[in-house]
Amino acid sequence: MNRFLIVDGSNLLFQMFFGMPARIVNDQGKAIFGTLGFVGALLKIIRKVEPTHIVVLFDGEHENERSGLDPDYKANRIDYSEVPEEENPFSQIDDVYAALDFMGIKHAETTDCETDDLIAAYALSFGEENEIVISSFDSDFFQLITDQVSVLRYRGEKTVICTPEYIKEKFDITPGQYADFKSLTGDTADHIKGAEKVGPKTASLLMNEFGTLENILAHADRIKKPSVRESIIKNAEKLKVNYKLIKLDNHALVPFELQELEYVYKGITGSVK
Repeated sequence: MNRFLIVDGSNLLFQMFFGMPARIVNDQGKAIFGTLGFVGALLKIIRKVEPTHIVVLFDGEHENERSGLDPDYKANRIDYSEVPEEENPFSQIDDVYAALDFMGIKHAETTDCETDDLIAAYALSFGEENEIVISSFDSDFFQLITDQVSVLRYRGEKTVICTPEYIKEKFDITPGQYADFKSLTGDTADHIKGAEKVGPKTASLLMNEFGTLENILAHADRIKKPSVRESIIKNAEKLKVNYKLIKLDNHALVPFELQELEYVYKGITGSVK
């Protein structure tokens, strides 16, 4: 069976840019520490996963449709066009692309959606007949996990592979319930506010009792705890919007067909067949 590695490139670049212990420059004095960290981490991920296919996806600069649903969506994010080069991960993006080209790894930027949407489209379109590993720290991808699809959270020797069992143990829900669960609790990373009085433990209890967010809203009067019941009823419309912001589908057009992404690891580099 094919093993398809999908890398959330922007996520990995940020992790490496801000996680490297020292500022490293090349012979021309140009900072390359983010690029070195990115390539080093990617090679370790490749060795761990041993994929037959790879793609690395990055967020491009364009309007975000989800902001039309909620103006606060990702409003907490830094505008890196106004950040000094030495503090800007994107200042090294061209070097990252050049490294990926040298390694023979296909990569693309989004043009009309988010990286999440492209990754979801690949996972949902090819996840039944192929083993898929999504490399990212973005917890939104937990909703895509199945027996065939896992999420790799790279931390060197402490790297974690998230499976259905991981989601059950951590949240006491199934991966298929994660978008509903996160709609209730909110997501500080994306500036999505959940319902007051509903933390992870309460959300888990609600999911186990009612199954879905839709069912919770339809039967909110049955929620036993008064403060939680009142919060759910008061925030019903907001929670519906949250779900639309968080839920991933396979509607995005992927930049490459699976057969274009075949990969053979050959030591430090690699090649596309």
